[in-house]
Amino acid sequence: MEFQLTEDQRRMIGTVRELTQGNFKPRGLKYMDGTFPWENIRELAQIGVLGMAVPEEYGGLGMNVLDTALVLEEIAKGCYVTAMAVMGEVGVQTKIIDAFAPESIKRRLLPGVCSGDVILAVCMTEPHAGTDVASYRTNADVVGGKVILNGVKTLISRVDEAQAFVVFTRVDRKPGRSGIGCVLIEKGTPGFITTARYHTMGGENLAEIRFENCELPLENLIVQDDGFRKLLNAFNTQRCLNPSISLGLAEGAFEEAVRYARDRTAFGRPIGEFQGLRFKLADMYRDIEAGRSILYRACATANPFPDPYQAANAKIFCNEMALRVTSEAIQVHGGYGFTDEYPVSRFYRGARYGTLGGGTTETLKELVGKMILNDFGADGFLGLGTF
Repeated sequence: MEFQLTEDQRRMIGTVRELTQGNFKPRGLKYMDGTFPWENIRELAQIGVLGMAVPEEYGGLGMNVLDTALVLEEIAKGCYVTAMAVMGEVGVQTKIIDAFAPESIKRRLLPGVCSGDVILAVCMTEPHAGTDVASYRTNADVVGGKVILNGVKTLISRVDEAQAFVVFTRVDRKPGRSGIGCVLIEKGTPGFITTARYHTMGGENLAEIRFENCELPLENLIVQDDGFRKLLNAFNTQRCLNPSISLGLAEGAFEEAVRYARDRTAFGRPIGEFQGLRFKLADMYRDIEAGRSILYRACATANPFPDPYQAANAKIFCNEMALRVTSEAIQVHGGYGFTDEYPVSRFYRGARYGTLGGGTTETLKELVGKMILNDFGADGFLGLGTF
């Protein structure tokens, strides 16, 4: 077993860290009002980061899930809003287009993703259904060589910036999970209407979209047959990238807490010399290292998509771990940690998203629990476990 990153991975992370700590972190506060981090996105495009999930034949780097997670983790240490914007370019929507879209769509969109000229968004949640995909009401009817899309999607990221949207939808009104597929719709399509806007505690803007008889070419029906299984397989990538941001937020908050513990004095000595505070730092460090191991292991199962149970396990742990660590980092800072001027408050607000997006913690625990009862070996763990 090898627990070290390669030299190429270390160089890649070093480049991203220099950019994140030097540029993105100092700009972090100004994106809390919902401003899209265009300047950060353009700088990342210049070093190829936006093309991490795009195959080389379309101008990308064709990187694996672990490498992509490593980069997102590093960006999140400096700016949650930027990390989320990048996940929109390297996450499930890009994976779905690459895996299932016709060649004409790939060649039209994927090079622009790499350059930062095409922003993508995914539309899943509906006003009455989030994780319950089988209850979606949005529907795409195939009529005379065209696709007619109707429905409502809500809590959608990057609506103002995105050019193309990957929409999870029912196809031809087929009920249940078997009726779920996916279409691609581009902004400007008649009947595409933004009907509500929301601002999040993490700093992003979200919106609601209504599709009213949107007419699309048949090739825009990206996934139809066996759609639910295909889409959920692709979504397992998101369940590794989401926790990579959680891990990065925890690490960023921890780094701030260590610096503060060394510099801040109370009762005539650095607060880091008090045993109670050292115990906090030890617990934070342990949790981060445990999360890193679980996440990297899940990422390494990708072929081309990660194992669903490993990905779910990584997401559950890292999401909840990030909430604990970022909260404790605020406690280390005392009252200053509660102010916007110190980054730890932004890390905490960003961490709160993790357990909500990409499958709630409760849903994923249910998934893992079912797996344990159905598939866990009668003999239990063998030796030191399966790596």
